[in-house]
Amino acid sequence: MHPNDPSLRSFIDVSPDSDFPIQNLPYGVFSTESTLSRRVCVAIGDFVLDLHALQSAGLIGPADVFSEPTINAFMALGPKIWSATRARISELLRHNNPVLRDDASLRARALFARSEARLHLPIRVSGFTDFYSSRDHATNVGTMFRDKENALSPNWLHIPIGYNGRASTVVVSGTKIRRPLGQTKRPFDSTPSHGPCLRLDFELEIGTVIGQPSAMGTTLSEQQAEAMIFGFVLLNDWSARDIQQWEYVPLGPFQAKAFATSVGPWVVTREALEPFRVHGPTQSPEPLPYLHQTGANNYDIALDVTLRGSEMQVPANICSTNFKQMYWSPIQQLVHHASSGCAMEVGDLLGSGTISGPGPKERGSMLELSWNGTDPIKLAPSVERSFLNDGDSLTIWGHCSGACYKIGFGGVEGTIVPSM
Repeated sequence: MHPNDPSLRSFIDVSPDSDFPIQNLPYGVFSTESTLSRRVCVAIGDFVLDLHALQSAGLIGPADVFSEPTINAFMALGPKIWSATRARISELLRHNNPVLRDDASLRARALFARSEARLHLPIRVSGFTDFYSSRDHATNVGTMFRDKENALSPNWLHIPIGYNGRASTVVVSGTKIRRPLGQTKRPFDSTPSHGPCLRLDFELEIGTVIGQPSAMGTTLSEQQAEAMIFGFVLLNDWSARDIQQWEYVPLGPFQAKAFATSVGPWVVTREALEPFRVHGPTQSPEPLPYLHQTGANNYDIALDVTLRGSEMQVPANICSTNFKQMYWSPIQQLVHHASSGCAMEVGDLLGSGTISGPGPKERGSMLELSWNGTDPIKLAPSVERSFLNDGDSLTIWGHCSGACYKIGFGGVEGTIVPSM
């Protein structure tokens, strides 16, 4: 049976509401109090399965890449190994397979409650590129800062716009986010000043994890790009709007985006998301031939954002949207990235850009939700926000809905702490 078969059941009890049924098996990296060394795992229900323990027992192979502190060495083995390994893990976890189910000693070495596991950054990020691929987001921002008739720049419908970010400040969910310092200039000031960001924002994104390299000087076809994609993570590219507004001319964002990017601890494989592939919006004008795509290269991923203000006990949902609405697909982003001959590496991370939909509640940033601070959003009877305050905790959630199960990403959370 294929690992995506909706009839599959695990010997581990998995709630129908769990993000991690046997059809998912996302990859992560964990440690425990008793074993501080990091190793590769998959999530199943409320547990993590230590793949190094399975490899040591001779149950999975072909090489011990699972004692590594990231999944990069495993990704480097290529798509055939990815698929075979996922199929073998699925087989070992099935309700009618006694190999792991009936071996109490092995289960004690390989299965850990997720509550007891410390999750780490799952990949060694080789490079980070952030795109700008939601038409609704780009239209909202363009309307705010230009005008409705000229909301999209002339190149936007022809090219996946992006910029190179900082791999050094990509951090795992749960890492505190320090309010950045930067240079700003308010409209009524004659000179700029340096100090804490006053308009701190989030950006709801999906990150594409590249698992195979391409050589410098070569280009990619649609099919080659697809084969290079290992999986996807939830991503929050934190943004300092006031710093960005002053610095972005003429070369784009710099310090406004360099201070932190949060990713979820679980990389959901491309293969697990296969049943949820959909066609994206109609692209008009038709892209140039190198960006033409024949496949359904978007994904039906429901996304939510919750915000717990520093004075709140219970978070409020501030955004609900869907990844399927993105104008430029992950494959088009990767094809374009390599189109100049740019070399791609194992561990490269491509941010989708802010994911927004057409409705007011579908806007994937505070900038849009509060319409640049002119219309604060209400979190609770006496709590409003235009941008993020110190002590605020923001979480992005994502999942695909299947037949009697869902493929989830867990969440990616960050809490704002004061600047130095």
